[in-house]
Amino acid sequence: MSLKVSFRHKIGEFTLDASFEVSSGFTVLTGMSGSGKTTTLNIISGLITPEYGKIAISDHIVFDSERRINQLSHKRNIGYVFQENRLFPHLSVARNLTYGRWFRRPSSKERTLQEVTELLDISHLLKRKPDTLSGGEKQRVAIGRALLSAPQLLLMDEPLSAIDQKRRQEIIPFIEAIYKETGIPVLYTTHNIAEVAHLMTDHIQLEYSSDRNGVRFMSRGNGQK
Repeated sequence: MSLKVSFRHKIGEFTLDASFEVSSGFTVLTGMSGSGKTTTLNIISGLITPEYGKIAISDHIVFDSERRINQLSHKRNIGYVFQENRLFPHLSVARNLTYGRWFRRPSSKERTLQEVTELLDISHLLKRKPDTLSGGEKQRVAIGRALLSAPQLLLMDEPLSAIDQKRRQEIIPFIEAIYKETGIPVLYTTHNIAEVAHLMTDHIQLEYSSDRNGVRFMSRGNGQK
């Protein structure tokens, strides 16, 4: 899987001009607050339509301003983990996890509820409601919901920013397990350099580049040859 992104988008006095390409594995976008990290993910996912550009996932074009292609967000087959977990408080963990399946076609690559809950160690939480969970547990459920939507690409927008340091250390191994054990490419944003260093420690390949807005792109392979 490859992701090719090239776009220009103006928000007030700020113009985000980005162009990059990533392949399978784990890619980090890092930079100061306001540099455009979240906006970049929102544009890739289809939540924001840029003024100009082109976005392709593998050979499938999801946005092309010149050809007037703009695929709806829920049809792009992208999983999104937001800064806030955005769980439905009235639904159990099990129903929150399977909610995304209502909006996509069945896939031969989709993972079972058991596989995902075991990967994220949340099998024992299925009957509980979100308000009874810790911050780390809520975020693992949010990640599980994204995985169960059978995405070809997973976007993670500072998923650890809303939880304390102890919970961050607990959840990082689960994030690492996602691309190592599922093979789903991950595009991850953070402004925390220590977090980047931890996630990138045992990289197979590391690339670095920077755009004019101060957003940095780092990537590593998934450990598979």
